[in-house]
Amino acid sequence: MIYNSIIDTIGNTPIVRLNRIPGNLEAEITVKVEFLNPGQSVKDRIAVKMIDDAEKKGLIKPGGTIIEGTSGNTGMGLALVAAVRGYKCIFTTTDKQSMEKVDLLRALGATVEICPTNVEPDDPRSYYSVAKRLSEEIPNSYYPNQYDNLSNTQAHYETTGPEIWEQTGGRITHYVCGMGTGGTISGTARYLKEKNPEIKVIGVDSVGSVFKKYFETGEFDKNEIKPYLTEGIGEDIIPENVDFNVIDEVVQVNDKNALQMTRRLAKEEGLFVGGSCGAAVYGALEYAGTAKPGKDALMVIILPDSGTRYVSKIYNDEWMRKHNFLES
Repeated sequence: MIYNSIIDTIGNTPIVRLNRIPGNLEAEITVKVEFLNPGQSVKDRIAVKMIDDAEKKGLIKPGGTIIEGTSGNTGMGLALVAAVRGYKCIFTTTDKQSMEKVDLLRALGATVEICPTNVEPDDPRSYYSVAKRLSEEIPNSYYPNQYDNLSNTQAHYETTGPEIWEQTGGRITHYVCGMGTGGTISGTARYLKEKNPEIKVIGVDSVGSVFKKYFETGEFDKNEIKPYLTEGIGEDIIPENVDFNVIDEVVQVNDKNALQMTRRLAKEEGLFVGGSCGAAVYGALEYAGTAKPGKDALMVIILPDSGTRYVSKIYNDEWMRKHNFLES
């Protein structure tokens, strides 16, 4: 089969069994390998959907500029779409993101503005605020706003959910996913629970993020917000794409456990992935160790992106030692 363009190859990523890391757990533990998308992340799915929907609504015209705040992966997906369809791109990101992500975005022709991480979301310097301001200043520009654009959730309802259901033959009993914008967990979970309401959905959050406490108490507690290094999950806002009604439990994972598990996935399973993948697997195994799903259980964990984004950080011994993430 010959595809019309690279963006037509997005989706239909494989599900792979974890063999060594689960240890003695009875349940079958599997991962959906989203780094095999052309932009090497799950965010390729939402990039196409958000731009498709914007074009249908006339929100962006030929030759226009896509402007988005991104931790890197959504930007990569949008940059691929822009390259194929002839748009320009400007992305804002935070200074905690790896330089690999910034360099990759620039390699695809995007302009990248780096903004401070540790400022309030409504601060004019935040990457949310800068993206919004630029979209208001630049003619024929479109600000997808992946956090509140429900095309994000819909992309996963239409693709990721059906793929998992079909690939597991409907046997899936547990779905585990990191929580960032909320689209991947919410759209996929909505589809799966429509197929089988008994499927358990476990969200994985980062220590330093607001999601877990908000899920458990309904309180948005600013005191929960603290700096952390795991990229792509956790938030200091509640995006509209997060649907807590389809989530059964939220597990928090700290940086050390997330990033050590990331390296284990590479060394023990041959899965060269990013830090939010390690967080998802660690959180999934923590949940399974407590809930003890039996031998008939089938857990599917989303692995959102590739380790190529983190060679200078997670896969660099010196960086890991600097942050006390490596055992002596």
